[in-house]
Amino acid sequence: MCRLFALTSTEPQSPMRAIEALDVMREGHDGSGVGLFLSDLGGPWEELDGAPILSGIFSNEGLKRLDRFMMDIGFMTKYKLSIKVPKSPPPGVPKRDIYLIRAYELPEEWEDLSRDEIDFRLMKIRLQLRQMGQENEDMIVFSFWPDCIMIKEIGDPLTVAEYLQLDRKELRARIILAQGRQNTNYAINLYACHPFFIQGIATMTNGENTAFVPIRDFLSSRGFAGYMGYQSDSEVFTHIMHYTLNMLGLDVPYYKHIITPLQDHDLEDHPNGDFLRHLKHSCRRLVIDGPNCVIGCLPDKRVFMVQDRKKLRPGVVGGKPGLFALSSEICGLDAIIPDRDKSSDFQPMHLDTVIIGPDRQEVQICSQKDTLPPIH
Repeated sequence: MCRLFALTSTEPQSPMRAIEALDVMREGHDGSGVGLFLSDLGGPWEELDGAPILSGIFSNEGLKRLDRFMMDIGFMTKYKLSIKVPKSPPPGVPKRDIYLIRAYELPEEWEDLSRDEIDFRLMKIRLQLRQMGQENEDMIVFSFWPDCIMIKEIGDPLTVAEYLQLDRKELRARIILAQGRQNTNYAINLYACHPFFIQGIATMTNGENTAFVPIRDFLSSRGFAGYMGYQSDSEVFTHIMHYTLNMLGLDVPYYKHIITPLQDHDLEDHPNGDFLRHLKHSCRRLVIDGPNCVIGCLPDKRVFMVQDRKKLRPGVVGGKPGLFALSSEICGLDAIIPDRDKSSDFQPMHLDTVIIGPDRQEVQICSQKDTLPPIH
């Protein structure tokens, strides 16, 4: 099993807080890798006014290719953080040239484009850079999006974090998702490391999605370029959320009804039974088979946690106004927010969706048996 920890705070936090929580839960991961997603950024990134931020790992030659490519399509650097590391990495961590986080000015010719068109083009550029990097093995690109930073690496999470000096003010964020990886494959591919990302949506999972193939095939057939990759069976959770929000126009509570629909007899008395029966039929190939615990972040800065019907992966949510955490284990929560009211901790069951809004004042719990919000 992997271990997951997410933090949402009114004040920017160091990613080391999430790494420390993973270290407390280290018996649940084997130190084979770590992934970080940062959003609602603090520090210099707050002044960038929607500038897309590119996150990835580059060789020296790959960085030159990146610079040529971005200049050719009209992107100019607005702010950057280059993490240059010692020549000798710690044991278990690969040797890299540059970990790059760079914000860009949008091309002038994009000024009259709609938000949807800009979002689509940013995604296409990320995919193009990813393909370029795979061809020459000189670029690994994790995200290209406003107000988002992703860092992934092979190795023990605490060792990697100290090596990259992640406790720096430029990396403070109000939302942090962190995963300590349990390697289930012989070769470790960083594109298989959680969290996964698409157009401002990020999710990470502890578990195994045995329904991966039909879900992947359904998403791949939708004709949307971003539904690709799939080095991990958990990446589909991110794409299903994207499909729910962007393709179907449905809000987060509907996500649970898509991945784990109610039984037919439960729909008979449900206030939205007719609609949910239609949704279940039309999205039947997106039904997951676990066990899985999923934690994610949305473009509007809500964070959430859901379980599948088997409820065999741990998950707990707790905190206090202004600071909440979603964790695989209570010990991770205790390490980071020890002064919370522990009697208010909540462990979602198979019908629950937990949502914490961008105001970080309370935990909202939605049951699949509740009346659903209206569709806009």
